Amino acid sequence: MFCDFNGRPSICIGSTPIFTFYSLIILLGALMGGYIAASEARRRGENPEIVWDGLIVVIIAGIIGARLYHAFSTPAGCTANIPGCGWPWYQNHPLDIILLIRDGGLGIFGAVLGGGLAMLFYARRRKLSFWKYLDFAAPALLVGQAIGRWGNFVNQELYGPPTDLPWGLSIDAAHRTYQYVDLASYPVETTRFHPLFLYESMLNLLGFVLLIVISRRFANRLKEGDLILLYFLWYPVVRIFVESFRFDAWTSIANIPTASLISIVAALLALAILIVRHRRHVPQTA
Repeated sequence: MFCDFNGRPSICIGSTPIFTFYSLIILLGALMGGYIAASEARRRGENPEIVWDGLIVVIIAGIIGARLYHAFSTPAGCTANIPGCGWPWYQNHPLDIILLIRDGGLGIFGAVLGGGLAMLFYARRRKLSFWKYLDFAAPALLVGQAIGRWGNFVNQELYGPPTDLPWGLSIDAAHRTYQYVDLASYPVETTRFHPLFLYESMLNLLGFVLLIVISRRFANRLKEGDLILLYFLWYPVVRIFVESFRFDAWTSIANIPTASLISIVAALLALAILIVRHRRHVPQTA
């Protein structure tokens, strides 16, 4: 049966919450990503069972990395009195890094790093091409992220400032934060917000389509690892766009969102590696 757990839509047995819809959506995204990666492995002549065998390890490592990133991220206005509110809370409640996962809070950069390290360990143990399997994971990541962002929708989070656009999102008073808790200035009945989760989800799906097209149309020109490098070009641009709307972003240098800084570094590094890998060597003339 359906119930509400701390403001999160959940599936319960009696009054006991078993799963939140957020966690189920994240699981669905992971499984769909595994299916995409296994399909790409099969298309490239590899055994898809190898992908499924490593998926559990990658998911667990990804969740650990995602939670650690979330724990150390500190949005503007975060205080030690708000449960799950970045490092001010978690430094005094370290067990909540795991215990509060039902309330949401997964950092994709931490997930990618944790999952990538697990893939490296798995590939070395199974004597696989690490870069080839990262290429299988690249479109899978974008699909998994596109689906996972809908977990933010059911939790009524990851929204931007008010908007008059027809696709503006209504947010309940209980899920408002910062200045938007002022219902006199921002009435629930008439105030709509930018659905940042939707923007990122749609752009991730577009990136997935682009990677699939590139992997087929330019198969004879791609090197192992090119697709994951293209992922690190595409997603950082998407993230910078989304972060530009966020009022609760974790900022660091010059009040720039930390996720944007990470994205800029990742995109520049990926672009530089791609250029070096595909630079044509012109033979010297006598």
